[in-house]
Amino acid sequence: MKEIRLGTVGSGVIVHTILDAVKVTDGVSLAAVCSRNQATGDALAAAYGCPKVYTDLNAMLCDSDVNTVYIATPNLLHFRQAKQALDAGKHVILEKPFTTTKADAETLIRLAKQRKLLLAEAVPTPYLPNFKILKALLVQIGRVKRVDAAYNQYSARYEKLLRGELPNIFNPLLGGGCLMDLNFYNAYLNVALFGEPERAVYAPTVFPGAADTSGVLTLQYDGFVSVNAAAKDKDGASFFTITGERGSITAENGANGLVQIRLCVDGSETVYNAQPAPNRWLYEVEALTKLFLAENYDSVYANLSPTLRTADTLERARKSAGLLFPGD
Repeated sequence: MKEIRLGTVGSGVIVHTILDAVKVTDGVSLAAVCSRNQATGDALAAAYGCPKVYTDLNAMLCDSDVNTVYIATPNLLHFRQAKQALDAGKHVILEKPFTTTKADAETLIRLAKQRKLLLAEAVPTPYLPNFKILKALLVQIGRVKRVDAAYNQYSARYEKLLRGELPNIFNPLLGGGCLMDLNFYNAYLNVALFGEPERAVYAPTVFPGAADTSGVLTLQYDGFVSVNAAAKDKDGASFFTITGERGSITAENGANGLVQIRLCVDGSETVYNAQPAPNRWLYEVEALTKLFLAENYDSVYANLSPTLRTADTLERARKSAGLLFPGD
């Protein structure tokens, strides 16, 4: 592939964050945007100098100028829209959470392989330089005995809930909720480091008539338990701490940031940080651009292993709490 000519679907904050990174990354350009609302699409296109605006996904998928589609719509639309794009012969970058069920994730992966198309989940964690440091440091703390994580980020859309509105992020009919948003990052990092847990249980705080606004995800592994709290209805510290027999590792700013890695072993402390870029999504965009341009199918498909396991973990966890989505 000589260049990634991107068509975006959706117009939320994350789309702007990704496109900010696209602007400064060689080998990828914005070819078209798709939004249900013409005015919203026009504004997004104008902000990033994009020549084409669509309000119909099928129309954009027929555009030969677009060879890769980035999808950042409400969670429950991910599977259908990604399948449409793959059926149209487009490579796909699908915003997290990849899908709301393991079966849907398996279907997309199988379809991509059958059509020899590139398919990736848009999650920054595995591409962060500090993730590689964190993974390499695990051997120094000995056998893992416990994981404690928190991701707290008060959402302005929670205030809309309090006013009687129902934003997409909290709409269960669209696959919304804190488990599928902030606690996704905790689940993904656990899976990326330790594999899929034996047991996944979720204790949510559910807003009446809406989805979960916070909750605690407990993952049972062989020999240790990982306790992961996340909240969109309050603010507080975010961190990811792994405690082993000989010491501990703490990632500041939580599983989605890994801003600084602190290793404490045998009474001494060492701090690591290899992430100078303030936009952590830049690392994701740069890495995916290189993989796609090189048409490195083996690596791209290998990266879908934690994606599939995370989808299964989250599905088991939410069903343990009785949180069901349409189609379950």
